[in-house]
Amino acid sequence: MATAKKKAGTEEKKPVTEKGTSPKKATAKAAAPKAEKEPAKKATKAVKPVVAKAPEAVAKPKAPKKAAAKKAAVPKAKKAVANEEATGKVAVTPIKPKKSKPVLAETPDEFRTLNAVEPFTLFSAKDIELFQAGRHYGLYEKFGSHAVTYEGVAGTYFAVWAPSAAFVSVVGEFNNWDQHQHTLLPRWDKSGIWEGFVPNVKAGQLYKYFIRAESGEELWKGDPFARYWEVRPKTASITHETAYNWKDKKWMDKRAGKNSLKSPFAVYEVHLGSWRKPDPNEAEVFYSYGEIAAKLVPYVKEMGFTHVELMPISEHPFDGSWGYQQTGYYAPTSRYGTPDEFMAFVDAFHQAGIGVILDWVGSHFPYDDHGLFRFDGSHTYEYADMRKGFHPDWNSYIFNYARAEVRSFLGSNAIYWLDKFHVDGLRVDAVASMIHLNYSRKEGTWEPNEHGGPENLEAITFLKELNEEIYSRFPDVQTIAEESTNFYGVSRPVFMGGLGFGMKWMMGWMNDTLDYFKKEQHQRKYYQDNFTFSLMYAYSENFMLPLSHDEVVHGKSPLLYKMPGDDWQKFANLRLLYTYMYTHPGTKLLFMGGEFGQTNEWNYKSELSWHLLEHESHKGLQQFVKDVNHLYTSQTALYERQFEVEGFEWIDLSDRDNGIIIYARRGADDNDVLLVVLNMNANAHEHYAIGLPWSRDWKEVLNSDAAQYFGSGVVNIEKIKAYKEEYNGRPYTIKLRVPPLGGTVLKLQ
Repeated sequence: MATAKKKAGTEEKKPVTEKGTSPKKATAKAAAPKAEKEPAKKATKAVKPVVAKAPEAVAKPKAPKKAAAKKAAVPKAKKAVANEEATGKVAVTPIKPKKSKPVLAETPDEFRTLNAVEPFTLFSAKDIELFQAGRHYGLYEKFGSHAVTYEGVAGTYFAVWAPSAAFVSVVGEFNNWDQHQHTLLPRWDKSGIWEGFVPNVKAGQLYKYFIRAESGEELWKGDPFARYWEVRPKTASITHETAYNWKDKKWMDKRAGKNSLKSPFAVYEVHLGSWRKPDPNEAEVFYSYGEIAAKLVPYVKEMGFTHVELMPISEHPFDGSWGYQQTGYYAPTSRYGTPDEFMAFVDAFHQAGIGVILDWVGSHFPYDDHGLFRFDGSHTYEYADMRKGFHPDWNSYIFNYARAEVRSFLGSNAIYWLDKFHVDGLRVDAVASMIHLNYSRKEGTWEPNEHGGPENLEAITFLKELNEEIYSRFPDVQTIAEESTNFYGVSRPVFMGGLGFGMKWMMGWMNDTLDYFKKEQHQRKYYQDNFTFSLMYAYSENFMLPLSHDEVVHGKSPLLYKMPGDDWQKFANLRLLYTYMYTHPGTKLLFMGGEFGQTNEWNYKSELSWHLLEHESHKGLQQFVKDVNHLYTSQTALYERQFEVEGFEWIDLSDRDNGIIIYARRGADDNDVLLVVLNMNANAHEHYAIGLPWSRDWKEVLNSDAAQYFGSGVVNIEKIKAYKEEYNGRPYTIKLRVPPLGGTVLKLQ
């Protein structure tokens, strides 16, 4: 392979200057005049005083004046002539050249003319060692394009990993996309890295890598480490250096408390291109990052969410992938602006006290010609064995977690967003597909691991190492796994045998809950065990309860229309579902539109149906979500022990016929207690009796049936007194109004 590389390199045309000369010849021609001009002039004028002549010639009156007039050319000439007059001898004065200024410091115009590509590197031996061990987490500082000044000349350093390439050059608008002008140089250490410094390439210039495979195949690839790309459908990378001045120090200093597992997480999931649009009927027109932030930040703040989660914003060629099929892993999509503008977007949320979580896709990538697939003509980033390397559900390719350099690429990317963009967490997509070799594959179409099992041991190792690295560097962030199986310890520390995530999506809760709420009222008593089953395993992981974008697409219908009954009952059921969600153990996630009752499935081509807020029912639902967010974030009983068994207690599940479900949530303080009463039927109850272990009074702090929420107004205004009377095995009893298809939350006084 080394021979092939050398041969290919010698066949390429040598870079030429504007006049067609080689760099060395051009240097010689440019230097020649400087070698003849000034020294010759000085020599002709300095020779007169030192020419051997008759003594009387020295006595000529004007000779000393001439010498004196040329002090700058001949130092100490006046002193030499005076000595001649005294002795009568001709003194031959040595010529001392004028001292030149340091060339490197003050005269960069006198540097040599640089070659089209200069040997240069940002890699140390340690970098290569870590890269090849799969443990380099800062490759974004090395690979890609970086502005560099070399020997006084500004330009750009390029580095790309193409281990099976025979020839690599960088092409762009700076060389008219000529693949022969700027040939990169392969490193000697067998790392597969091609690199070099190209003079005079400025920021904002388009470029790609031209790669000739060992087979002779020619590929034009975008830069895997590019920080900025053209707007699709164009596919070139762009040289870019960020210069944003962050203003979120206050948030960064205190975010450990905001992002703690003992703090409330009420997450608003957003797709930036379809939350709002300048023209709802124009799919190709978007608001910029700044314009979105100006509208989204105050809205999220007003609604009481603590965090936003952005569906993937890394560069992707196809809008219909929603960002999950990426080609530019290190670049915020240019659909909405520049990387610096995205930094300002994150900064705006932080200044408002809101955290930012990104969807991160380390599971698969598309087969676009300019992307990672067959990057150097071989299976560079993906498994070569398609039983492991191809994803049948998404028609995409799976990262080769066995290859150390690929692990370094992915690990560096995760750290990159946390480091450079100050994000507060990563929701890792499709973890189940990463760690299971048989995920969505029929028998006989997958290859077991070395122990005969279905686990992808390489991916499991990668995720463990990645989570350890993230939490060691950024202990004040969270990683969240979208994992839908019963794999052990997804959100348990690595030292306990877990994968090391901070949280895991509770997909079982989501499926069971939605299935239950789809049932007609008279059927629900038969499915109550399914509804309450989530508490059997609620503390086996640190669960986040998701009602995400996946539940409102592909014919699944919006949340509102999953609910049975007439229009009033649909809204009552959805408010009841949210009451249950926000009082169930775990953190919360709600996809945009769910807060006001979107009536259409989500469509990435248009915006949400904001006009629905003109209707009292939708406006009431939005107000309820705002208030339940406030309840969750203000009541420590709902989050302080959200991952501890002691934070939850069943009170009564015996009234199946009436569909009444009662439980309590507890904080760290024994007196910090909330009582939750859910009515899954449309029958209201007056003076409904509940047996309790507490002797004190209660106050209603939230009721989903309140009139301001488009409810019927069955609420408890006065304090609810407990009296000494045993009921259902409990020493004290309270009686209250229970709303129809509603939930009430009482606080212990």
